[in-house]
Amino acid sequence: MPELFIDGEWQSAAQGKTREIRCPADGTLVATVDEATREDTDRAIAAARRAFDDGRWSSVSPTERGRFLERVADLLERDAEEIARAESLDTGKRMVESRYDVADVVRAFRYTAGLADKNVGRVIDAGVDGSSSRVVYEPVGVCGLITPWNYPLLQTSWKVAPALAAGNTFVLKPSELTPSTAIILMRLLAEAGLPAGVGNLVLGAGAEAGAPLSDHPDVDMVSFTGGLVTGRRVMAAAAATVKKVALELGGKNPNIIFADADLDAAVDNALTAVFLHSGQVCSAGARLIVHESIHDSFVDRVVEGARRIRLGGPFDPMAETGSLISAAHRDKVAAYVAGALAEGAVLRCGGGIPTDSALANGFFFEPTVLDGCTTAMTCVQDESFGPVLTVETFSDETEAVRLGNDTIYGLAGAVWTSDGARAHRVASALRHGTVWINDYHPYQPQAEWGGFKQSGVGRELGLAGLAEYVEPKHIHESLAPAPSGWFGSKEASNG
Repeated sequence: MPELFIDGEWQSAAQGKTREIRCPADGTLVATVDEATREDTDRAIAAARRAFDDGRWSSVSPTERGRFLERVADLLERDAEEIARAESLDTGKRMVESRYDVADVVRAFRYTAGLADKNVGRVIDAGVDGSSSRVVYEPVGVCGLITPWNYPLLQTSWKVAPALAAGNTFVLKPSELTPSTAIILMRLLAEAGLPAGVGNLVLGAGAEAGAPLSDHPDVDMVSFTGGLVTGRRVMAAAAATVKKVALELGGKNPNIIFADADLDAAVDNALTAVFLHSGQVCSAGARLIVHESIHDSFVDRVVEGARRIRLGGPFDPMAETGSLISAAHRDKVAAYVAGALAEGAVLRCGGGIPTDSALANGFFFEPTVLDGCTTAMTCVQDESFGPVLTVETFSDETEAVRLGNDTIYGLAGAVWTSDGARAHRVASALRHGTVWINDYHPYQPQAEWGGFKQSGVGRELGLAGLAEYVEPKHIHESLAPAPSGWFGSKEASNG
């Protein structure tokens, strides 16, 4: 069956190209899918443009758009197990994680459905008798949505749901490595009754299938989640047409541990912070910053825990984390570790490819702890996007904050302490979009997600996440029209 969805129809790629999707945990063939080129994406953009310009979706009432998103959420729940399996096969992550992800996708759709009819605008005081003034929020138009491979459907839901709630049309380009759940979502959108052309799907590499979404003049907004280097390219390409841009570009996230923290909880969460999904998480707590007085004992416990983590495939009931996404990415992580050791980092555990023969066909990498690190090291400044933890120490609160902010990124971070006043001082001082206190990783669809500095532009989720997909318009009306008398009056003063 063709896998490109353009103008309400499933279509094959114009040039007949295909791509094999293989499970990174064992190399088995998952699917062979169409590989779009610029020609296909241009057709999808044209379909989305027509659908927006004729108002077939923007003219639907916000209340009905919200009901539509609720229907989609119902369908996602109905097919949750199939979707989780597809997600695990594409990404190599454990089924338990994929099930959590699908539940979060449902929550995102339901939350956004509830916002759809709340975006009604406001009346303002014009300050002039005989006039009225109001601000309304209208859809941006055609949205290009580019999503990553680590949380394929979840990141897609954060874009598709608000785009539709606001009345936009879109072209979705998922990662070429993990397209399966995007295909399923488009089938569910069609089943729920989305009009032809409102939602379109193209598959393929970014340089071919994704690039037009940034530079095409008929695209009004591009939302991208992925790496910093690609995000810069997206932003530069979008500048030519001055289109709206939303970027979520990852982070190098500090996890700060004070000596008075609940150390049992802090150790456990330090492991989850960095080794969940083998570190392939934009908000991973990959920088452990621990008070010097507890460094030795705390890091020893983290190392012990990391050594016990069991690697395995999606359907291994004993596995605690999975594979990396590809051989190329595993090579990148290995090079990152080698570079860190060359800089003087101390390898406490891991650092290589596991020797277990059961893992030989997958792209696994050992949970790795690098001690003795400083912010002068490349390994502390650059993302590995893998199961690698760097360890730094601090002596007081001021230094902890300075270290936590010593990064070009600003996505997320955490502080662990039993001193409530200190916790809130540090949380306020950290220049990161999400800060956890005595916890790591939870998020809510009601709360904005995004970063400071080079972690991105704009926000997803929450009220601000919906605001990315609307344009404010001011409408001023004179209720008693009259000549202004500014020009053409003989009595006009020259002074």
